[in-house]
Amino acid sequence: MRNSQQRNTRMENLCWRIWHLTRRKKQFDHDDASRLSSHRIERERGHKDATEELAEELSDVEKIDPESLQSGIIFGRSQSDLEVSGEQVQKKKSLYVVLISVHGLVRGEDMELGKDSDTGGQVKYVVELARALATMPEVYRVDLLTRQIMSPDVDWSYGEPTEMLTNKTFEVDGSDGGESSGAYIVRIPCGPRNVYLHKELLWPHIQEFVDGCLAHILNMAKVLGDQINDGERYVWPHVIHGHYADAGDIAALLSGALNVPMVLTGHSLGRNKMEQLLQQGRQTKEDINSTYKIMRRIEAEELSLDTAELVITSTRQEIEEQWGLYDGFDVKLERILRLRIRKGLSCHGRFMPRMVVIPPGMDFSNMIPDAGDSIDTDLETTMSDPGSPISEPPIWSEVKRFFSNPHKPIILALSRPDPKKNITKLLKAFGECKPLRDLANLTLIMGNRDDIDEMSNANATVLTTVLKLIDKYDLYGQVAYPKHHKQSDVPDVYRLAARTKGVFINPALVEPFGLTLIEAAAHGLPMVATRNGGPVDIHRALNNGLLVDPHDEKSIADALLRLVSDRSLWAECRRHGLRNIHLFSWPQHCCTYLSRIALCRMRHPQWKDESNLELDEDAHSDSLRDVSDLSLKLSIDDKLTATNGLLEATETQQKAAHNGESTPTVSNFKHELEKVRKEALPEEVDQYRSSSIERFSSSNGNLYNRLPNIRRKRVLVIVAVDLYNVRGMPDDMTAQAIRNVIKATKTNIFPRTPGYILSTALSLKETVEFLQSKELQSEFDALICSSGSELYYLSSSIHDSHNGGIEAQFFADPDYATHIEYRWGGEGLRKTMAQLLIADEGNESRKEPALIEDTSNSNSHCLCYQVKDPSKVPKVNELRKKLRIRGLRCHVIYCRNETKLHVLPLLASRAQALRYLFVRWGAELSNMFVFVGETGDTDYEEQLSGVHKTIILRGCVEKGCDGLLRSGYSYHREDVIPLESPNIVNTDEAADAVEIQNALRKLE
Repeated sequence: MRNSQQRNTRMENLCWRIWHLTRRKKQFDHDDASRLSSHRIERERGHKDATEELAEELSDVEKIDPESLQSGIIFGRSQSDLEVSGEQVQKKKSLYVVLISVHGLVRGEDMELGKDSDTGGQVKYVVELARALATMPEVYRVDLLTRQIMSPDVDWSYGEPTEMLTNKTFEVDGSDGGESSGAYIVRIPCGPRNVYLHKELLWPHIQEFVDGCLAHILNMAKVLGDQINDGERYVWPHVIHGHYADAGDIAALLSGALNVPMVLTGHSLGRNKMEQLLQQGRQTKEDINSTYKIMRRIEAEELSLDTAELVITSTRQEIEEQWGLYDGFDVKLERILRLRIRKGLSCHGRFMPRMVVIPPGMDFSNMIPDAGDSIDTDLETTMSDPGSPISEPPIWSEVKRFFSNPHKPIILALSRPDPKKNITKLLKAFGECKPLRDLANLTLIMGNRDDIDEMSNANATVLTTVLKLIDKYDLYGQVAYPKHHKQSDVPDVYRLAARTKGVFINPALVEPFGLTLIEAAAHGLPMVATRNGGPVDIHRALNNGLLVDPHDEKSIADALLRLVSDRSLWAECRRHGLRNIHLFSWPQHCCTYLSRIALCRMRHPQWKDESNLELDEDAHSDSLRDVSDLSLKLSIDDKLTATNGLLEATETQQKAAHNGESTPTVSNFKHELEKVRKEALPEEVDQYRSSSIERFSSSNGNLYNRLPNIRRKRVLVIVAVDLYNVRGMPDDMTAQAIRNVIKATKTNIFPRTPGYILSTALSLKETVEFLQSKELQSEFDALICSSGSELYYLSSSIHDSHNGGIEAQFFADPDYATHIEYRWGGEGLRKTMAQLLIADEGNESRKEPALIEDTSNSNSHCLCYQVKDPSKVPKVNELRKKLRIRGLRCHVIYCRNETKLHVLPLLASRAQALRYLFVRWGAELSNMFVFVGETGDTDYEEQLSGVHKTIILRGCVEKGCDGLLRSGYSYHREDVIPLESPNIVNTDEAADAVEIQNALRKLE
């Protein structure tokens, strides 16, 4: 037993601890308030700058209320949606829709909803959406892309490469589908093959998933082209639809690689979750980021907003209160931009995604009670009489075994045991209200579990608290909490609650939508739901229950007691729900969905349709086989390798040219190159490039000489070593690093001589001058210049220069400029950058600005700025934030040893240029070997992960631009790059040719 001194000391320590925690919480609150205030001021300033410029040519009424003239455009459903779908969406059954949902356990039958926090309503939604879309008369095929999981901890079905969701021959309009028509789950491997990863751990493997999806889509585009268009042209995805932040990031990169529209559904948003967690005061920002990878998630959502043509939400509240927290979206600015587009006015390079409300659909075929289903039947007789015509499902007995009186009305809650679902608050409300306990039973369906100790900490904590509260309030015989249930049991649970004249409750702190509320209404159950989020819109449409404050136990108990005790109110809510439930049917959802995506600006790779230099029929089959060693090839026959196919296509064109046969290819190339020369190339460097371009477009020689050499190369070596001196220029050390790579890879390490690509931040002129000075100009087959804004190929035509040497010339890719044009701000972006530089100069009171525009190194798709003082310039995330707030979408890169800043189109980068080569020429990503240093430009991280092989030359690059990438509270490199990847190897410190060869052998 402690003496008085020990007790006093213990009490004193406890008081100091309480004081310290209180002080710490006040500091957190102060920091949080300062952060929010600073963020709000910056957003208001940016939006003011943008709206003032855009409102100049609008009327006074439009300036005050930009939505005043938008009477024909509404967020909700309307009768016109069906008419739009019938008129604007292609009537021919030819649409190919790609849905992406990466995390969780995704399968078509017997979904394990609630098995973990990643397998919930989103999984059910995307599967049912794929099924429903496939039955529409306009849609030929729907692919739901998810991660392939071959872990022994989950069912074997999640490792199957494909799963058909619909019968191929079933069509709504009665027509026969093609061989590949219907809806399919396609599982793409990424990350460790035998491990199930939760969504927070998937971020480093996003790039690998993108490459796998790209290979699959290219194969399907060819297959569907054969079936729908008789092989005349490919069938590209109508849209790529990402679900959640991780899939949004993937869809954005795929949209840039394929140049097709992207659609986004957020489901739940990172900024909203972070604000809630900070308000609880239990975790610091660092703890939240460490647990949920919240900053990586938020950045993925911002990138998704940058890229998306359309953002689909479930409620208006999601638009105004959740998406409104993001830098990349502002309701007022979006309306002004939409109005300017309608009036034919310039938006000065600014873009905002279009937000539309489309509530999720439901399948009511087996849910809505029959007209003859009498709810007033005596309950005790119905549920106990063996002769009753109503059979009793097994789940009923599983639930009723918990109750001492199973005939009382059932209050039903169905959700994962997640803290944000607020189950413990519901249990407290039930336990504190004796009249409610006397009138009703409580049933908690909290997913499936075998052992609480084997569950995640958050879920285990909730379940343990539930058991403690049941014991505290002595609720034995009044609360049911079954351990297991099947997905097919859920409708029976709803029916049981309805037959007892019960109530369904969703007490979540915030509910993005609330599919369970729709399911309950379809079974005739009135609802009590949180007033935060989607239930508000559902209640407005159905009018079948009551909304409550999820933090108020008394409010929850009073609403439940009112519905359970008032039979007339219960019956009225039931009737309203059943009468209006058709508003949430899948046919209605799909009609609205197709009408909305029909308004997206349709774009896809044009060269496949315009050029006869199409890749060989089987050119991409090897790529898919390299991405996955399983049967993702679908119906493509492997008759030729990619290399043989390319050579055969080239030889055919050679013969045609030799025999004098006319080909439309030459005129197409002339047209494209002339367009690039006149429009895409800046005047200051046009003269430097004109000789090689004119020679490429006007030559009447062999067509073989006009094709890039990399088209015939099976293996590509990409040198992306960002090694520059203090002036930001390459030197002898750079040349030596290049020679080491070339020497190591020109040996028998590869079966054939590889193609070589130099990937650099230098402009074309600087690159060629450097290569010529080091006698390396003939070593490279292609150049990726200006951080990925330009792509050039080595011309096969060579001539003696004035000094007697051999001068290799490069010509621009005729399609690349158009390919990266999407949402490029151009002159409007340049003006905004100038304004930002002036504002920063004024705030800092500097005599010399930290950034100065460098017009000599700028081009039509790259704004170049000289960095005068790296310590004074904004970090990449800060600068992108300022531009996003003003509606400008771009890629910001500090490069060349912190001496240059490049501002590029949104989806232009050195990493995306490699994907372009795969799509354009069939250069297999898995056969690309990318050589980098230990650090580099701020786009360094983008080049490391994927299905390509990365060789890091240790000791080669001592200083890069890492210090200008991220500032303050942000995500970390391990959230982007997999720490242990079989595709990434390091050399020893020497990094000479021998060590490079040793590193390459590790990849075999």
